Amino acid sequence: MSLSELPCLSLAIERLRATEANHFAIHVIQAPYRGGYVLHDSIWSDALNQVWNAWQELFSARSLPKVPHVSEANAPLLSLSDVAQSPGQPSRSVRLMQTLGISLWQWLFDGPIQSSVNQSQGIAMGQNKALRLRLDIRDPDLIALPWEIMQSQAGKQAVSLSQQLLFSRTTSDVDALPALRTDQSLSILLVLGQDAAPDVQPISGGLDGRRQSDLKKLKLEQEALALARILQCPDHQEDANDSILHSASRYMASCQVDTLLQPTPAELIDRLETGQYNVLFYAGHGVPAPDGGLLFLRPDMTLNGTELAQVLTRCRVKLAVFNACWGAQPDQQGYQAIPRSSLAEVLLHHGVPAVLAMRDSITDQEALSFIQAFAQALGERMPIDQAVAVARQHLLTLFKFNQQAWTLPVLYMHPEFDGELLKPWDEGLTQIPRSPSQFGRKVPTASLRSIESSKVWAVRGGLMRVGMSDDNDLVLRGEPGVSRKHAEIFYRNSSPDPNQPTYFLRDFSRYGTWLYGTSGWQKVHHQEVLLESGVQLKFGGSQNSVLEFSIAHPELSDTR
Repeated sequence: MSLSELPCLSLAIERLRATEANHFAIHVIQAPYRGGYVLHDSIWSDALNQVWNAWQELFSARSLPKVPHVSEANAPLLSLSDVAQSPGQPSRSVRLMQTLGISLWQWLFDGPIQSSVNQSQGIAMGQNKALRLRLDIRDPDLIALPWEIMQSQAGKQAVSLSQQLLFSRTTSDVDALPALRTDQSLSILLVLGQDAAPDVQPISGGLDGRRQSDLKKLKLEQEALALARILQCPDHQEDANDSILHSASRYMASCQVDTLLQPTPAELIDRLETGQYNVLFYAGHGVPAPDGGLLFLRPDMTLNGTELAQVLTRCRVKLAVFNACWGAQPDQQGYQAIPRSSLAEVLLHHGVPAVLAMRDSITDQEALSFIQAFAQALGERMPIDQAVAVARQHLLTLFKFNQQAWTLPVLYMHPEFDGELLKPWDEGLTQIPRSPSQFGRKVPTASLRSIESSKVWAVRGGLMRVGMSDDNDLVLRGEPGVSRKHAEIFYRNSSPDPNQPTYFLRDFSRYGTWLYGTSGWQKVHHQEVLLESGVQLKFGGSQNSVLEFSIAHPELSDTR
């Protein structure tokens, strides 16, 4: 199974202009089954508007429009005192986070929309896959809302934290997706923009993109060094816990990071055109503006989203990441949101596959923590939306649920894009083809033999896939701890001596594979190890059946 082949459910929210101002249509524009295309009308209530106003009072640094301009003549605003903390009760920020998250969920997933979501999740679960959930917000006044915090009820996981429901925003108003390269490694252009508050006032009259306490200096060079270090030096020292995060780093894709320090627009464009980058990281100041915001590359030199989009699509950059505030917010005119004016929307409109930008102001520490976790997940070949969920979980752990740090990154995905930045490990160049020979040399015969039953399974064509699902060459059922796709045994011609054939085991599993060596049974977890003829293996639990690996030409009985 490839994670790029996930079922997808896309919803659109659109204001009904012919009716009252707070009347919206919510409809399914993509579903994994024919009956999922449903429509539901929904009224934005005064109570929901009050919770949103209270959120802005507590969390937002920028003056945002009231959404969606509901008449409040007979509805007093919900103030912070209404969610004040009582002894033994959750803090006001926790209560407000949950109240708004639950309210948004109940408003969006109502009636037939909830049924379509339930059916789609059931289909995904039946396929042992995650479900992609994409939200197309067609009314600019609703974009500022933190849809990423939606949760079905108190105590449930927010939608953007789940790895079973991969959440992103999208827009249908897009150019066609250009032909994309098949990439096996990360190639990142890291651009460090102006590192002090710009003298230019934003067109919208709002803050320039960082909390005022953070405007003195942004430590962009340190941020770049930290990012380059985690991308280019993913291996860590062994620890006693053998954690999944550590083990997964052994499968990091190779990565090259090139850095531009406060370039001119011409220098940035030239570098993008001469390199073959699949990711652009921008770290610096940004402000909303009508043409996709402004990025402050250096004093008196800016670049807007429309200009940047031309070169990104021409150079086939798959992902643009902006460690700059307000990149996911539309500009305002007279406290009214301007349609399709945010940096993220403009880039997607012109055909950039994926854009990650910030919904509100973000501190350096928050941004760097997110980028480090996000870059690690991308290097591990996760789809972009899954990598964002992993990095968001990291932010929540560091800065807690009641702080808005984890809610700030907003991912936009082109409706035609499957989220694949790099080829998954099982589809990469390291895959050993099923062929009788490699470079004209015959592949030595290898096999696995059951110690208990003496049954033998051949490693055919230099590759054997082992696991619980039926698409494996050796299917192991009834063995505790065996993963669906557990491990591979493959031949690699690493020795010039044809009489010394070399086979390796690569573990993908959740619980690991056991090998018997000079020090007894040792666990291999998310690692690649050399297999010598005669070594004994256990897949999954330490009490599972013992198999012996051998390199020879025995009589084989294929008993799969």
